[in-house]
Order: sequence, then C-alpha cells, then structure tokens
Amino acid sequence: MAGLNYRIIIHLMGLLLLFNGGFMLIAALVSGVYNDGATLDITLAAIITLLLGILAMFYTRGHEKEVKKKEGYIIVTLGWIVMSASGVMPYIFSGAIPSITNAFFETISGYTTTGASILDDIESIPRGILFWRSLTHWIGGMGIIVLAIAILPLLGIGGMQLFSAEAPGPSADKLHPRITDTAKRLWLIYFGYTAAETLLLRVAGMSFFDALNHSMATLSTGGFSTKNASLAYWSNQPLIQYIVIVFMFLAGSNFVLSYFAFKGKIQRVLRDEEFKFYGIFILIFTLVTAVVVYFMANVEVSDYYPMAFGEAESSFRHALFQVVAVITTTGFVTADFTAWTPFLTVFFFGLMFMGGSAGSTAGGIKVMRHLLIIKNGLLEFKRTLHPNAIIPVRFNNKTVSEHIVYNVIAFFVLYMLLFIIGALVLSLLGLDFISAIGGAASSLGNVGPAFGSLNPVSNYNSLPALGKWWCGFLMLAGRLELFTVLILFNPYFWKKI
Repeated sequence: MAGLNYRIIIHLMGLLLLFNGGFMLIAALVSGVYNDGATLDITLAAIITLLLGILAMFYTRGHEKEVKKKEGYIIVTLGWIVMSASGVMPYIFSGAIPSITNAFFETISGYTTTGASILDDIESIPRGILFWRSLTHWIGGMGIIVLAIAILPLLGIGGMQLFSAEAPGPSADKLHPRITDTAKRLWLIYFGYTAAETLLLRVAGMSFFDALNHSMATLSTGGFSTKNASLAYWSNQPLIQYIVIVFMFLAGSNFVLSYFAFKGKIQRVLRDEEFKFYGIFILIFTLVTAVVVYFMANVEVSDYYPMAFGEAESSFRHALFQVVAVITTTGFVTADFTAWTPFLTVFFFGLMFMGGSAGSTAGGIKVMRHLLIIKNGLLEFKRTLHPNAIIPVRFNNKTVSEHIVYNVIAFFVLYMLLFIIGALVLSLLGLDFISAIGGAASSLGNVGPAFGSLNPVSNYNSLPALGKWWCGFLMLAGRLELFTVLILFNPYFWKKI
C-alpha cells in the first residue's frame, strides 16, 4: 500500500467542521430566541469553526477522492477528536465552562453519548449552551460519519470505508445496497423518533425546550439532562418517565429493525434473535430489581425516590427505568441505584457491561456479542465430546463464520483488558476502588453515572485533570468499539505495504 492520502483526511476534517459550525449556528439561534446572553459567544464559535472548515477544504481541494481502509480508520477517530476540540468553543467563549479540560470532557462526553458531566449546576447554564450540549449528543448518537457519508457522493467520494470503521460491530445489516442511502434512511428514522418523543413529552407536561433536549439525549442514548436531578425532576409525572423508557428501548435496539417495522415486516423483527433476548434480558433484570427494591431496599432517598402510584408501581417503574437506562447506556436517572442494597449495586455494575443491540446508538459490549460468546462457550462442551465434528455457531438460523466469532472473542478480551487498565490508571490518580472501577466501566461503556464519588446523583467534576482526559480516551475507544481507535496504536498500521 502506498503512503496515506493525507489530503483526503484533512479535506473530510474540513467537512466535519462545516457540519459542526452549522449546528452551532442552530444553537446560536436557540440562544437568541431565549435571549440568554450567550448568542454572540456561540455565533463567534460557529464562525471560527466554519472558517477552519472552509480553509481545510479549500487547501485540499485537489485531493485524490478514494478513501482506503487505513484512511477510513484515521478519519473516523480523528473526526471525533476534531469535532470535540472545536465543540469546546461555545462553552469557553460563553464562560459556561471556562476550563479547557472541563470543556473538552463535557464535549467528548456529549459526542460519544456518554453523558458524564462536570457541571455542578446545570440549570444555571444559558439555554443556548444547554441546547448545544444536547446537540453534541444527537450528532454523535447516529454517528458523525454516518451523517457525512450521506453527502459524500456530492463530493465524488465513496463512504463504505468510513461506515465500516464507524460501525465495526458484528452486524452487517444494511437497508439499501448503496451505503449513502442506508445512512439517509437511518437518519430519517433517528429524526422521526426524536420528533415523536419531543411531541409526546410536550403533551405529557414538559416544556418544549426540555422535551426537545431530553429527546435528543434519549435517542442518542446519551443522558444529558437540562435539570440537576435529571428525570427525577419530573418524579410526580410517571407518564414522562414511561415515555422516556419506551424511546430508550427503541434507541437501544437495532435501527434496521425499526426500518423493517415501518415497512410492515413485523415478523422479521419478532424473529430476530438479538431483539428477543434484548427484551427478555430487560424484563428479567427489571423483575429482579423491582422485587429487591420492593421487599428489601431502604430506597426512600429524598427526592430521588418518590412513591407516586403506590409502592409496587413505583418500585417497578424505577427498576424498569434504571435497568433500561443502564443497559442502553443512556444514563438518565430517576433514583440513586447505588443506594439500593449492596446486591443491586453489584447487579447494576454488571449491567454496565451489557450494552444495547448492534446497530443501535447504545454503547457497551452489545447483546449480540454476549449471545455469540455464550453460544460458542456452550458448543465447546459438544466439541469436547465430538472432537471431529464440525459444530458451527448459529445466529438467526444462519451459520456464523469463525472469523466473526474470533472477532467477538477478541473484542471481549480487549474490552475487559482496557477496563482493567482504565481502572488501574484512575486508582493511580487517587480514586478509591469503587470509584475507579465504576468510572472505568461507565466511561468505556458510554453509560455516564457510575459508583462511589461518581454516583448517579453526583458528577465527574471531582476527577483530577488527568483523570478527565483519561476518561475521555476511554469514552472515545468505547464509542468507536475499540478496534477503530486501538488499531492506530499498532506500529504495523503505519507501515507502508
């Protein structure tokens, strides 16, 4: 392979900066509507971002238009970093988050849809800045690169390498043979769900601003809220919590299945093995949590655990909400689940490694990978008894290639290794054991709330500066499913072949 095509990399960074600047202008418009005092600051950030994007694209206008595999990995990882680096400007210029470290942490937490925040008083932040904060979620949820490849043909650039690098999971489902049409359909479904949830939350009692922000955070499985108490702010309005639960569930399921459902192919959705187990896992985990909460837990923790319809309904609702929020890695909270007995603390720690479905906006390991690992493990018993037999792993009644099984096992090993390293680094920086393992698991899984000093009713502001940068790296690696980021640290990747 010849040397890297740096001009196409820079050119696409310019394109992403144009996207970012355009979204900043929308945030500036919202700021102007609410007259919150941050309009000029956000507009200045947008202009600088747009100018940088224009300069990058103009400087590399004569680039070679082919994106090869190596360039794809670099563009995706660097794209997230460039978007996060430029996305700090509205926070810094407005004074909402004057520290570069804190602003970068908040921004990369947004784009990676982690939802971990350093803000102590969210409700004091200007509305334009809060909207920008939610926008970073929404952009990163479906993937900046998926957005970009929808218009790459206009530039004469193919997008398959970018799509495979941004979404490198075991599922290869596509809605349309042309990758750009797939991206457009995914974004149409994503936008439609966001609009639907906004309308329902508005009818249920939220203000339009709160409804829109929480919808963007829900569909991206991000978790940024406009309130200090998150969804617990509306604890006396259970309907709002149930609406959010439904859309968290949808966001954590494969968006390809949503497309099939809208096309009337309901049987295809119901037959999908991952979707069935995704629903079954949530149901079982919710029942376990609800029973423990109802019979054992001392969970009446101030405003975070109100009894709305009676103890049984409230126990079920809070259990369902937190289970779905953690499995889908959305990270909204209606209660401090770390106060729900030691058993449930360990239980929710385990759920942080679950993840939603492949092809969703959720983080984590993903249900499909867990199923393939479990199936392959059980088949090892048969292979031991019948060493000469060929016994393949099957998924959705189809044989899974050994390559995919090995990829899944390698992913799991790397994930757990990076989690251990992540926790060790955080412990070296002064965090206690519970906070270190919780912060590493939450950051890598893009969950948000963790344990110890990083519990659901606290935030990440107490982290030392190096800890925030390290968690930012874990968030990026987790969001891009490890290989896309970690491959850049392999010396072989940079060799000319």
